Amino acid sequence: MPDNIHRRKIVVNGVVQGVGFRPFVYNLARRYGLAGLVANYSAGVKIEVEGSAPVLERFEKSLQEELPAQALLIDYRSEDVPTVGAQDFVIDLSEVSGKAATLVSPDLALCSDCLVELFDSVDRRYHYPFINCTNCGPRYSIVTGIPYDRAATAMHHFTMCAECQREYRDPTNRRFHAQPNACPVCGPQISLCAGGGGTIAKGPQAVLKAAGLLAEGRILAIKGLGGFHLAVDAGNEDAVCLLRDRKVREEKPLAVMVADLDKARQLCVLEQAEAEVLTSVAAPILLAPACSFSDNGLASSVAPGLARLGIMLAYTPLHHLLLREFAGPLVMTSGNLSEEPICIDNNEALARLAGIADYFLIHDREIYMRSDDSVVVEMAGKIRPLRRGRGYVPRPVQLAADGPQVLAVGGELKNTVCLLKGDQAFPSQHLGDIKNLGAYGFFQETIVHLQKIFEAEPQLVVHDLHPAYLSTRWAREEQGLPVLAVQHHHAHLASCLAENKIEGPVIGIILDGTGYGPDGTIWGGEILTGDYSGFRRHGCLEPMPLPGGDAAVKAPWRTALAYLDMAYDESGPVLPFLAEHNYEPVREMIKHGLNCPLTSSCGRLFDAVAALCGGRQVIAYEGQAAIELMETAGQEIGEPYHWDILENGDIFHLGVRGLIRQVTAEVMAGATRQSISRRFHRTLVEMLAGAAERVRAGSAINTVVLSGGVFNNYLLLEGLVGLLEVKGFEVLTHSQLPAGDGCLSLGQAMIGRQYLMAS
Repeated sequence: MPDNIHRRKIVVNGVVQGVGFRPFVYNLARRYGLAGLVANYSAGVKIEVEGSAPVLERFEKSLQEELPAQALLIDYRSEDVPTVGAQDFVIDLSEVSGKAATLVSPDLALCSDCLVELFDSVDRRYHYPFINCTNCGPRYSIVTGIPYDRAATAMHHFTMCAECQREYRDPTNRRFHAQPNACPVCGPQISLCAGGGGTIAKGPQAVLKAAGLLAEGRILAIKGLGGFHLAVDAGNEDAVCLLRDRKVREEKPLAVMVADLDKARQLCVLEQAEAEVLTSVAAPILLAPACSFSDNGLASSVAPGLARLGIMLAYTPLHHLLLREFAGPLVMTSGNLSEEPICIDNNEALARLAGIADYFLIHDREIYMRSDDSVVVEMAGKIRPLRRGRGYVPRPVQLAADGPQVLAVGGELKNTVCLLKGDQAFPSQHLGDIKNLGAYGFFQETIVHLQKIFEAEPQLVVHDLHPAYLSTRWAREEQGLPVLAVQHHHAHLASCLAENKIEGPVIGIILDGTGYGPDGTIWGGEILTGDYSGFRRHGCLEPMPLPGGDAAVKAPWRTALAYLDMAYDESGPVLPFLAEHNYEPVREMIKHGLNCPLTSSCGRLFDAVAALCGGRQVIAYEGQAAIELMETAGQEIGEPYHWDILENGDIFHLGVRGLIRQVTAEVMAGATRQSISRRFHRTLVEMLAGAAERVRAGSAINTVVLSGGVFNNYLLLEGLVGLLEVKGFEVLTHSQLPAGDGCLSLGQAMIGRQYLMAS
């Protein structure tokens, strides 16, 4: 063997399975004339190459710079090993050995190459609704284990035909080692069924008939990547209203799917970043400014009263086929009753959706892990997730350092769970409100699945401080592992630190609807300092009573009445909003402090102001009053009201009573709701920035994190970020996880890891 021949062993980890990485390595090695092998194994991909030193160096440079579009290298190790006299380069059998350490790819939207083939009448996959390649198709939703091979996916039921096998083994084909590879001869099939399960049509005829039924105003349940959708003609007011009635979704906005970006631009005003995320492989729902509903042909009940529309592009072959035949926008909403988990199984859908869908467009490829569509919005110069699911999960949040394995189980609303392994955090997809029995089962399934595919053995389970949450009970009663309780808003602060790879300490402005405080009150408008090891509460919104607890959350007029009466130290003025309510019994509750827990919640302050000025009195979905108050303001904020900071023992209060009195005076003077909303938003921005300055003066901390669901308000987020930066603060926000409770589990896990390391 020549002396100048060397053998290099390279081990890579990251998103390197299911994204065409081995074919890429194979073709790269052949390009450089190198011999050796590439193979999947539990910890990633192993490469061994033989050749001259200069060629090996060029190979490694290209390996890192010319990655497949969906690949992501997180760990790269290279070492010289003895030569073996290899004569060719091969893709070797996968090794199932050692602990799983590689990453699983999210599900990927249909690529442009497959889309061309889908509508090419001479292609053998013409109109085949399961066309895919190494650049697109199902991944996380069909995976059962690592390494990512066909045997560890839902495709193990389908044996590839000779032609698919030829593609799979051909290094020049983009389906080379594409695990979900299939065609009409050997792959999954689609059927259209009536509500009772009887088959009406199969294959292309099923799509044609489904499009015709949608045109007639029928409701269809359609099996997708991460679960079922419920679909109707988005331009048919009667059909949309019928869907709302059957799904028990009275007013919450519905998402709309269109075929391509040009059609999306007919419905929404899209900036470049918004267009890019819509057309990305994640293909999320994007909240974007809508064109006038009267102009775009959408039913007014799609997103009643809102200036933004949830829009997404077709991301599976089936969606493309259906929208080619139907040729109009479709409402595409999760296949469930409100608050239940999305359906994934055919029989489950036929049973659970029988009272909603008229027909079912189903297929025989199993979904192993349900995942709702992700929802994103552009705010303060970044695309930010409101709900993280299909297309993003299970990509990790990269952490600043390694540490013990920890499992965190989130809160109760908008629940996610999170697994820490090494220097990566794996937050789950959105699991929903787990006080719902079905969502609680989904919560348990997801924990098992995450631990299985990443072969995790957590040393600690972390949960919310609230003792009655089902996630808390699960952690304490069913695991047999050490547990740690973490305060809700401390977890928010820590999650933002983790996303930004910052250790702290920082000032935290944490604003949301509710969180259990150590003092037994309901927190939600908090000014903290802290890091992973602990926190201190410096201030909060002035606590106010919440008459009836949850009843007030659902009826903002109750909150408005309580804030009004407390602002005037007895009975406040009888404003116009009270005329439609039997308010005297509630006023007596407030007067005598009966079932009126105290809250510092910023979400409840928004509710109170919204109802006081004649806005939403009773909500149909969480945050509705606050969202509509924000929408009323438009794109501007006005002059602030006077605001004050009140001393209250060891902490300060941001004055609410004075603010409510000023809003009341404006209402009585006939000010418009728009004017009040603009002034209210500006007041909050200045008040919160003033609170941060006060804490900085006493702590010398100059970094502020913003977290909590209230920061889904673009006026507040953009206004506060801008003012804090003008005042010289470094401002950290969420851009990988939602600012709301979907980020809690990451923060909990990081606090838990710090606890273990300090023990």
